[in-house]
Amino acid sequence: MSTALLIGTTACSSDDKTSGEAPVAAPTSAAASTTPSEAGAPPSDLSAGQVVAGLTGAGYKCGRDGDYAICTTGPVAVWVLTGDHKRPPVVSLHSLGTAETATSEIGKVLPQALEIAHVVPAQKITEWFGQQAGKTTAQVTEGDWQVELSVETDTEEPGAHLSLMDRLCKADCTAE
Repeated sequence: MSTALLIGTTACSSDDKTSGEAPVAAPTSAAASTTPSEAGAPPSDLSAGQVVAGLTGAGYKCGRDGDYAICTTGPVAVWVLTGDHKRPPVVSLHSLGTAETATSEIGKVLPQALEIAHVVPAQKITEWFGQQAGKTTAQVTEGDWQVELSVETDTEEPGAHLSLMDRLCKADCTAE
């Protein structure tokens, strides 16, 4: 549950960014639009700006809230932790509603979001997520990613949260 709270709230920080500031998007390149191989090849590392540019190119509407770029499509928001990391240390998907509705909505965009962010192994993570129906919490480690599902039902804003944390990140890996 603590991950959902961390991801679901805006952290206070001492930087000069405003919450309405749009993330800086890196130019789209062939490397950014190429899907990494899941057959053991290392993933292409994309910066947070490149991931946001990819999501924007796929039709998501992106903005910024504190340390996160938040890109929405329909009822799903994809949060990308920004910073100067080689790749985003946190990519998470959120949807409000009943457990069934929220997880279903996340499941619809999960493969595309993972592909755009070059999260490997996307197929294994997607399959694992599909097997979590009815669970309120679950976690798994796939490749370099720690994946955590949290479903909240007894709150003012029930919904589902799927967070992927880069296990290779060594510094500034979460929002303040």
